[in-house]
Amino acid sequence: MKVLGIETSCDETGVALYCTERGLLGQALHSQIAMHERYGGVVPELASRDHIRRVLPLAADVLAQARLPVAALDAIAYTEGPGLAGALLVGAGIGASMAFALGIPAIGVHHLEAHLLSPLLSADPPAFPFVALLVSGGHTQLMDVAGIGRYELLGDTLDDAAGEAFDKSAQLLGLGYPGGPAIAQLAEGGQAGRHRLPRPMLHSDDLDFSFSGLKTAVLTAVRRGIADEQARADLAAEIEAAIVDVLVAKSLRALQRTGRRQLVVAGGVSANRRLRAQLGEACARSGARVTFPELALCSDNGAMIAFAGALRLQADGQAGIAAGAQIDGFRVQPRWPLDALPAP
Repeated sequence: MKVLGIETSCDETGVALYCTERGLLGQALHSQIAMHERYGGVVPELASRDHIRRVLPLAADVLAQARLPVAALDAIAYTEGPGLAGALLVGAGIGASMAFALGIPAIGVHHLEAHLLSPLLSADPPAFPFVALLVSGGHTQLMDVAGIGRYELLGDTLDDAAGEAFDKSAQLLGLGYPGGPAIAQLAEGGQAGRHRLPRPMLHSDDLDFSFSGLKTAVLTAVRRGIADEQARADLAAEIEAAIVDVLVAKSLRALQRTGRRQLVVAGGVSANRRLRAQLGEACARSGARVTFPELALCSDNGAMIAFAGALRLQADGQAGIAAGAQIDGFRVQPRWPLDALPAP
């Protein structure tokens, strides 16, 4: 089964083709970072308009990579939510329209489920069950994952997500957007601990997160004055360390409480080198295994949407695919809790 995946939830247009027999056959991605950078964040209307311009050319590029005609597709998967409403409507509208024209099923995919499942595309994929840390610009959650669609929310962010804390802290430091890579790059020349920032909810009994207090502490440090470029790098290193320390501690606590021996980390922040190193060391000490997606699949992309759509269609069986071929409309869900997603 060959599934074309379309991702348009925010500021990256991703299209990919996944085959259940041969794996990933092609993928293409357009990032809108340069367009939104001048505003310090994503402008929803601009994002939607750019998705409209990009989806079909990217789809043609992916089919050319795979050396397949559009008629060879068996299904189309698109991001149904969560995300920006206008951006989601672009991918859903184009995906459903293409599927209707081709007489094949269209399936709406949960963006976070796609991130959660993306490490399964690695050469040495994890097996169910596992604990998943979903960490991005809009979400920081811990999930107990028993199988596809069998998700239990263990902990959630009470305010800012980790990626959002990176973005806002970077803005305070006069760095570019997105903030995570910018802070990580500056932190390479700094030393954590020279500025002391809080580790919010590090010792709380629950598995929830809170990063708004960290952002306020960064603002206070900046207002007090940063003596020179070295002090700026030291503050960046401390910001990164504070966020990573909390993510690592909560992830290990989730493994202990669930009794799981596998941790999956996904989402844009999963590309952070410090997070990968510290989680790898911590899991090795505790006898657990940690799996990250390939770096190219950490940010939003079409490959994870195509893969998640294919897994859902396979789990539903051939009868489910045939029933889905009669497309009578589509919807998007800008807000869509992952633990409310039904099992196949």
